[in-house]
Amino acid sequence: MRAQRLLARELDRGLQDDCGISKAEFSVLLSLWRAPGRELRVSELVESLDWEKSRVSHMLTRMENRGFVERTQFGATGRRTGIGLTTEGGRVARDAIAHHAGNIRRLFFDSLTPEHAATLRAWSEQLITRVEGP
Repeated sequence: MRAQRLLARELDRGLQDDCGISKAEFSVLLSLWRAPGRELRVSELVESLDWEKSRVSHMLTRMENRGFVERTQFGATGRRTGIGLTTEGGRVARDAIAHHAGNIRRLFFDSLTPEHAATLRAWSEQLITRVEGP
C-alpha cells in the first residue's frame, strides 16, 4: 500500500508541477479527450468518472473558468447539456497525457525486468478476469 500511495503521490505531483492541473482535472480532460468529437453529455461524464453529479458540476465550473471546457447542447431541443474541450483544453490534455505517460514510464515501467513485466501482466489479466468475469 505504501508503494501505491507513493507512486500516486508522485504522479499527482507531476501533473501539478509539469502541467498545472490536478489529478481530478486530468481525469476530466482525459475522459473528454477519449470521447468522440472531444465532447460528452454531462451524464456520460459523471458515469465515466464515477463521481457524484455535484462534484462533476463544480469541477466543470472551475475548468470552464480556466478555459479548458465549454458547455454544449445536445439533441434537437438543445435541452441536454454537454461538455466539450476548448482548444486550450485540448492542448492541456495532450501535454498532460504525454507528461503523465512519461512519469509512469520513468517511475514504474523503466525499472521492470522482462520477467517482472511478464509476471505483472499475467497477474493483472488474472485479476481482471476474477473481478469482471470471463
